[in-house]
Amino acid sequence: MNPTLNAIRAGITRGKVESRQMLTNSEDLGSTLVFTTIFIVVMVLMRGSTVPGTDFSLGTMTVPSVLGMSLVFSGVVGIAAGLSVDREDGTLLRAKAIPNGMRGYLVGRVVSSSAYAVSGLLLTLVPCLFLFDGLATGGLTSWLTLVWVLAVGLLATMPLGAIIGALMPSPRSMGLVMLPFSILTAISGIFYPITALPEWVQGFSQIFPIYWLGLGMRSALLPDSMAAVEIGESWRHLETLGVLGIWAVIGYALAPIVLRRMARRESGSAVAARREKALQQVR
Repeated sequence: MNPTLNAIRAGITRGKVESRQMLTNSEDLGSTLVFTTIFIVVMVLMRGSTVPGTDFSLGTMTVPSVLGMSLVFSGVVGIAAGLSVDREDGTLLRAKAIPNGMRGYLVGRVVSSSAYAVSGLLLTLVPCLFLFDGLATGGLTSWLTLVWVLAVGLLATMPLGAIIGALMPSPRSMGLVMLPFSILTAISGIFYPITALPEWVQGFSQIFPIYWLGLGMRSALLPDSMAAVEIGESWRHLETLGVLGIWAVIGYALAPIVLRRMARRESGSAVAARREKALQQVR
């Protein structure tokens, strides 16, 4: 069999195993359910408020925005955290020692992270369909839009997560990653219409995927009339596809370079040094 195809096949198998472990592990499921419950409760509390200038529930409008936000966090933070942990415990070093092992490892990580992202999205979306009026009123069109936004969103965010994970010195540096993402969440129209923010903030937020994924999810799940509160009073599907596509192209161009350099630096002594440093910090 072709070595590349063999690595991809092994990676898919690895991804399925990791996905099964995540979806059956009580700790992973518990943490996911806790955050999902918190978001749903917050959105339920927002149901009594309306989007400025309309009689549409602010809670309902927030649902697809939160789905877009969670997709970014799953694609970027999930990949980055997993890659960083696997560097520290020697998993990457073992993958490096196998022919095409790094390629298989990355395929497996993409498969498992995609499964985690989709399951997290469904855990939030399914109960919200019963709790909030006005979601997915477009029928088949809504679901098709949701699918392509989800697919393009994963393509745009996962390479970025791999780059960040390769550059992070240790899993304990995740706080440095979470801080800028929290700031971007606040200015990307996730919990309130972005048109209420200053124009320079609107322009800055449109550089990053989190705004476009929120917009894409809103275009899939909200009535067309709600496009009136968006920038340009439009869902801007072509712009969404274009910006997320640019992030995907940049990510897939840079990620292999960064990952190869990271893999070249991996050695038994490097893993041992990181473990010793981690133990000293615990003490």
